Amino acid sequence: MDLWSKLRQGLKRTREHAGQVLESVLGRPGAPDLEERHRLEEALLLADVGPATAERLIALALERMRRHHDLGLRGALIQTAAEMLDVPGPPLEPAPGSTGPWVLLLVGVNGSGKTTLAGKLAAHFAQQGRHTLLVAADTFRAAALEQLEAWAARAGVEMVGARAGSDPAAAVHDGLEAAKARGTDVVLVDTAGRLHTRHNLMTELEKVGRVCGKLVSGAPHHVLLVLDATIGQNGLVQAREFQRAVPVTSLAVNKLDGTARGGVVLAIADQLRLPIRVLGTGEGLDEWASFEPLAFARALFE
Repeated sequence: MDLWSKLRQGLKRTREHAGQVLESVLGRPGAPDLEERHRLEEALLLADVGPATAERLIALALERMRRHHDLGLRGALIQTAAEMLDVPGPPLEPAPGSTGPWVLLLVGVNGSGKTTLAGKLAAHFAQQGRHTLLVAADTFRAAALEQLEAWAARAGVEMVGARAGSDPAAAVHDGLEAAKARGTDVVLVDTAGRLHTRHNLMTELEKVGRVCGKLVSGAPHHVLLVLDATIGQNGLVQAREFQRAVPVTSLAVNKLDGTARGGVVLAIADQLRLPIRVLGTGEGLDEWASFEPLAFARALFE
């Protein structure tokens, strides 16, 4: 199944939730009148796009229609949404010619799917021929170490862990020292899930970031914030708080399959201006995809 088909399937509930209202507007030719524009905004809010982003999307789409008279509302919304989603930023991979371990920090709240995504990405980098190491920095959650060990085995990569209850920053220190000694190309650090409202845990995350920088120049080279699509607009609040603790580079959005709130992806890109790099589309080792703005926009409106 190609990415567009996966997205169509994953966003089915989102479209169903807002679809009746949305189709009543998109199914008519020409620019919407005021009443239709209100219904369109209602449909976008039902999909959890959020008021500010919905208003901006509609205004930009109507402006696009004024410039291109042969363009319908659906096409204008797709093109405009794709542009809003296409936020520039560094790729989720080491820069060509880089030396030493490239360190990726996965952060997010409890239950967002960080550990699962860490395993998927580890398999991806290993398949590219890169010597990859998983570091278990979640020393709080019961069975976190065992879960990452299982993913490391599935991905065919090495793992460094620490005993439960130990200092996460110390675990990262040991992991990066091992990576340097082994000539590792890519290090994926799976941090503990933490509520963005727990300031002591966010401070601890800052410490992990500092330890990375002391051991490997420029590390962490990429901070991937993993969000759960089912929480909708709360993802925006979480992302803003994590940005205060660590320099978030890009976003991964998990659990798009089966959520009625898929429009939040558009709000996240628009409001935070952070690139979305990864979509989680299931629990399997290969059930993820690099984010493609146009494919997502089409899946949302077609």
